Amino acid sequence: MPMTSNKLEQLKRMTTVVADTGDLDAIARWQPEDATTNPSLLLKAAASDAYRPMLDSAINEALAMTGNEQEQLGYATDLLAVMAGEKILKLIPGVVSTEVDARLSFDTGATLARARRLVELYDRRGVDPGRVLIKIASTWEGIRAAEQLEREGIRCNLTLLFSFIQAAACADAGAFLVSPFVGRILDWHLAHSDKTAFAPDDDPGVRSVTRIYNYFKANRYDTVVMGASFRNTGEIESLAGCDRLTISPALLESLRDDTGELPRRLSASHPQSADTPRTINENLFRWESNEDAMATEKLAEGIRKFAADQIELENRVRRLASAA
Repeated sequence: MPMTSNKLEQLKRMTTVVADTGDLDAIARWQPEDATTNPSLLLKAAASDAYRPMLDSAINEALAMTGNEQEQLGYATDLLAVMAGEKILKLIPGVVSTEVDARLSFDTGATLARARRLVELYDRRGVDPGRVLIKIASTWEGIRAAEQLEREGIRCNLTLLFSFIQAAACADAGAFLVSPFVGRILDWHLAHSDKTAFAPDDDPGVRSVTRIYNYFKANRYDTVVMGASFRNTGEIESLAGCDRLTISPALLESLRDDTGELPRRLSASHPQSADTPRTINENLFRWESNEDAMATEKLAEGIRKFAADQIELENRVRRLASAA
């Protein structure tokens, strides 16, 4: 049987492709192995007709529970995320990532409680929790929550990751997966330099993920590396061979339409790393984070953006509940 020649099919032979969307039609069309969502994607998807029955059902169940309005809103949006995850899992063979409220990013205890509730909601709906990754921001508090959840058998996706120290701390804590953000790193460097573009191999986001991948493989960490937040196909091609890559439908289409050759760029068999393993304590984590202006700014910005979209999603739920 002849091998397909477009770059998307070539990529799938060396990397697990993940759909970076909550759009059910797009997931069905692109047939990725896994899917990942976040508050921004969920907010966008919630405006579609496909999500309206889920919204109504989540609202009705939340209104029937005891608690104040904020507790009901939080429950409704968690339930909506779980319902969306359940639908997505019917379309893919792998796992779906479901995110904890970004406003809890600096509260280990609250993150643990919310993560456990998400898993409980999945379980209550008959979904195998083993097919769910709990997404948590890669703050010190979030990493500590993930460390405990992993001990409980709840696998985690550490997101909003912009620095090597974040990645090293996640691996040290035994996180199942990390999602370094390639495009947002590029955005920062373009905004803080006189450059208007970077060649793919010189792209700061690509270089960051390459360093993390090689460090994990050279030092035999089990933590999966999933590059995320891509701005162009050149970034994706420069990371071909990475464990997983989460890609938007627009860039999936560009890869599918390109029939050029796609060579493997990363390999677990030949990792090249000058970094040696170390135990990451809180002082070291906070100091090295403080010394990295890009990572500090992009982490804070990402948490604010996800929190704002979570609030807007709650406002949409509030309006629909009032009209019910």
